[in-house]
Amino acid sequence: MTVEFECITRLSSPVQRSFDLARSIDLHVSSMAASRERAVAGTTTGLIGDGEEVTWRAWHFGVPFRLTSRITEFDEPASFVDEQVRGPFRSFRHEHGFAPDGSGGTIMTDRVRFVAPFGPLGRIAEVVIGPYLQRLIEQRNAHIAASAH
Repeated sequence: MTVEFECITRLSSPVQRSFDLARSIDLHVSSMAASRERAVAGTTTGLIGDGEEVTWRAWHFGVPFRLTSRITEFDEPASFVDEQVRGPFRSFRHEHGFAPDGSGGTIMTDRVRFVAPFGPLGRIAEVVIGPYLQRLIEQRNAHIAASAH
């Protein structure tokens, strides 16, 4: 089964700055300190761009995870998409959208769609992983919003 969710975050920064903050490897790492997430291969610092890959190593649920994602769509500064190319999910797609809010800030929209691992146990995993991932995205977005000033 496919799990989907959307997070909408208002940022005080203009669209281009918001776009850059969202694709900053360094900001992502600092936002995920609790899970000890690190960029260990590919683009490991700075801004990730079109066609580039990053491999993440993190701890979730007390288990080490390794996931490689690639920027598969890139329309600066309106949107970009990262998709898992190697990792624990059967599929994982994260769409990032940026639109002006009319007052100099940005409305950032994250759309996540994934199919969990674990074969027949996948439905149980989806019920747990979906809300967990949404909280992680919301936590990351709060960190981006705090950095947007």
